[in-house]
Amino acid sequence: MCRWLAYSGSPVRLDDLLYKPSNSLVIQSKHARMGAETTNGDGFGLGWYGTEPLPGLFHSTMPAWHDRNLRELAAQASAGRVFAHIRATTGTAIQETNCHPFRHGQWLWMHNGALTDFPKVKRDLAMAVEPSLYPQIEGSTDSELFFYLALTFGLERDPRAAVAEAVGFIEDAGRRRGIEHPVQMTVATTDGDTTWAFRYSSEGSSRSLFVSSDITTLQAQYPDHPLLHGRSDDTRLVVSEPLGDLQGAWQEVPDGTCLVVHGGEKDLYPFTPSAPVAAAV
Repeated sequence: MCRWLAYSGSPVRLDDLLYKPSNSLVIQSKHARMGAETTNGDGFGLGWYGTEPLPGLFHSTMPAWHDRNLRELAAQASAGRVFAHIRATTGTAIQETNCHPFRHGQWLWMHNGALTDFPKVKRDLAMAVEPSLYPQIEGSTDSELFFYLALTFGLERDPRAAVAEAVGFIEDAGRRRGIEHPVQMTVATTDGDTTWAFRYSSEGSSRSLFVSSDITTLQAQYPDHPLLHGRSDDTRLVVSEPLGDLQGAWQEVPDGTCLVVHGGEKDLYPFTPSAPVAAAV
């Protein structure tokens, strides 16, 4: 399906995230260890927060391992909050508007997984999107439509509640269409200040998700590791799979969980879909 990472902390050069780790996201684009597919070569995307009011985006339909522009960009650019995503399509077209992360105002969103039998429920889900938001949908993926459902249910006010309602709505719509397990997801979203990450599936067997350990502990354990040098105390990474094999560096996020990263603090909350007010389709 896909692999992704969400970084927050002191400004980091993008190649330190995308190329230098032993199991970097670029390596995962060709040789993922824990994904549903080994290869994630159907495009990639970056989202970052810099000096402008809105986060920047860079999307390409090239495989990440084969894109010279990505290597050039990553060698020069740096940011203190970065979303990166490599794509393995579940059926929708390989085009830039289908590459993650997706953006709405200050918000970014990316997804690994699938809405099962998406064509069967696509119309039901699309009709539930707030009419003022609907024209902003540019691509054809289940992931982008999922984002706009979450926005419809109040993502900008209360992300945990909004995603719970969106998932509840999708499950209700899917089961009305005879789909036994409608949702498979790890999702990350951010407003540029806090990151929310969700691990959930209707069948209770979700895609992998990990969060990095406290950076000061890792720096004490591995004082000579170059990728740990100069990182601020609030540095955190949330990833589909670990970027390396340092013992104690990664903690698995339990299934059915919402992870909230704010500064260097991380909090885990149980995640359960909730029935939205407009659940009928």
